[in-house]
Amino acid sequence: MATPQQQPPAPPQAPAPGPQLSLQAVPGQAPQLQAQAAAQDFDPVQRYKMLIPQLKESLQNLMKIAAQNLVQNTNIDNGQKSNDGVVQRFDKSLEEFYALCDQLELCLRLAYECLSQSFDSTKHSPNLVPTATKPDAVQTESLPYTQYLSMIKSQISCAKDIHNALLECSNKITGKVPAQGGP
Repeated sequence: MATPQQQPPAPPQAPAPGPQLSLQAVPGQAPQLQAQAAAQDFDPVQRYKMLIPQLKESLQNLMKIAAQNLVQNTNIDNGQKSNDGVVQRFDKSLEEFYALCDQLELCLRLAYECLSQSFDSTKHSPNLVPTATKPDAVQTESLPYTQYLSMIKSQISCAKDIHNALLECSNKITGKVPAQGGP
């Protein structure tokens, strides 16, 4: 949504123009409503759904202001000076519209990243270990505890190998010689 000449979009924590949900305690307000408002602040899909009506309203306002400006400029060009009142500035409403578009783009990117991490997590994480509370309900995709331990040990070993390789590479780049007899 942003062009190369524009400034980078605001961080996801930036408040949206328009009405905001307040998380402050209001006498008589149910805690469930506050929890729902807090969940919407962190859920990019809910935030997206909340921003769509604001975007629609902003687009309608933008088109109305553009039409008013076009009529006023046409009247001025035709020599009919009209004083229909102060016409709102088009650039301000366009900026508000683009700000909402940028926030929607950030919400979609965040939702995509969450989905990607969820897929990667299920793909690369080990299967579940059966719980001790329900030994009769064996899950079909679960691992016995001994296999689970060996998988975790191999993951730890792999992480240590990667750490050592990165450490060795950084030492070569900086010209440091690793100490002999070290771990």
